[in-house]
Amino acid sequence: MEDLDLVVPVRQAPANQQLRYALRSWLAHLPHRHVWIVGHRPAWLHGVGHIPTEQAGTKYANTTAAVRAACEHPEVSDTFLYCNDDMFVMEALDSMPVLHRGRVRDVEAYYASRAGGAYLRGMRETRDLLVEYGYPDPLCYELHVPLVVAKDGMLQALDAGRHLDVLHKRTAYGVLNEISGEQINDVKVLHRGPRFDRSTPFLSTMPDSFAHGEVGRVIRSRFPEPSSYELRGR
Repeated sequence: MEDLDLVVPVRQAPANQQLRYALRSWLAHLPHRHVWIVGHRPAWLHGVGHIPTEQAGTKYANTTAAVRAACEHPEVSDTFLYCNDDMFVMEALDSMPVLHRGRVRDVEAYYASRAGGAYLRGMRETRDLLVEYGYPDPLCYELHVPLVVAKDGMLQALDAGRHLDVLHKRTAYGVLNEISGEQINDVKVLHRGPRFDRSTPFLSTMPDSFAHGEVGRVIRSRFPEPSSYELRGR
């Protein structure tokens, strides 16, 4: 298969060191053609495509607009890798596997036991949408790992969930396009401590755990050299 483009929604932020090291990890370990930054383009970036988008809504609305813009852009590959700027690939891959988090009902129960809020409401509303489309027990694809996305299929998922203000895009896409996949635990590391799964090819961080935690130290030590996506001296 021909290498796919990477599509990365990026919010307005000062330096975005997570993105810098994510790009280093992707260049080293995740085969791809071009990188497309959608939204804010940090000044230190080099050799990437840029699709400007307005970021006047919630973070959920902004990322939905970014994904739609990428799907509608003629130069982005018809199938692409949907990434976030806090996703790191720690081992060399021949291609990106299809991964999911298990059943939505189980993931929903986990979040319901911790807190509510817009994210949980969006999960429930996305589940209800998928039930209406004939998927009574859908899988959850809300993992902090890259996701292989076909433009047409994602646009259909976004249109199906257009009325939801917190659409779980990855889940809607994965279920409606019946991509199946292998179940893993989410790889997001929320804390500063040393206890996290180091056997997985994937890691993800919060700004604090990246800047001040052991997981950030591990990632920075693995990728100390600037990549070709960084302007020299920036």
